[in-house]
Amino acid sequence: MEQQDSQQIGVNVVIEEGVVIGKNVSIGHNTVILSGTIIGDDVKIGSNCVLGIKRSGNKRMRRDQDAGNQLIIGSHTTIGNIVSIYSGSRIGESCFIGDHASIRENVSVGQDSVIGRAAIVELNTTIGNSCTIQTLAYVTGDTIIEDHVFIGPCVSMSNDKYMGLKEYKMKGPHIKRNAKIGNNATLLPGVVIGENAIVGAGSVITKDVASGNTVVGVPAKSLHKD
Repeated sequence: MEQQDSQQIGVNVVIEEGVVIGKNVSIGHNTVILSGTIIGDDVKIGSNCVLGIKRSGNKRMRRDQDAGNQLIIGSHTTIGNIVSIYSGSRIGESCFIGDHASIRENVSVGQDSVIGRAAIVELNTTIGNSCTIQTLAYVTGDTIIEDHVFIGPCVSMSNDKYMGLKEYKMKGPHIKRNAKIGNNATLLPGVVIGENAIVGAGSVITKDVASGNTVVGVPAKSLHKD
């Protein structure tokens, strides 16, 4: 890497006009940072990343209100290799974004959170502080994840109740504080997972889960006796 004014810049890095980069930033080989991206201090960015992507699509895809033209990366955050993050999103301080992860526009990720390897976070999603989204998890658009939530590997969520058959306001799951979602669980549109609730591995959540409850199975049922 070439070092410039406390920054370490790899080979074939593209930094467009209007990008703001803080102190002690490291950028890996072949990474592209597009206009409107703001990077805090002490950020590490891997190779072959694209940051600040502008949204696109075709006439069949919904066109939400513009999320804005800035991508903000908080200080002390580490971004792995081959990561794509769209403009209009905000990554908090001291986060970790694993290799191959993808984060769409209008997403907010709170401080100290982890987005695991090859995880996908779709548009209009809020992720709180100190959350863990593990490898290959799919966080659908329009999802709310509160603080200290754990989402295991390969968890899948959906936000379209009618699978495109008719008009429907997209609504992903709402996962409340300290909830734990086991690996390979499936969460249907609009379900609410209560505080401190536990969803067992492989479960299919078709309805709300009460705070403090543990559910397992297909469809998921409570382990608690009434």
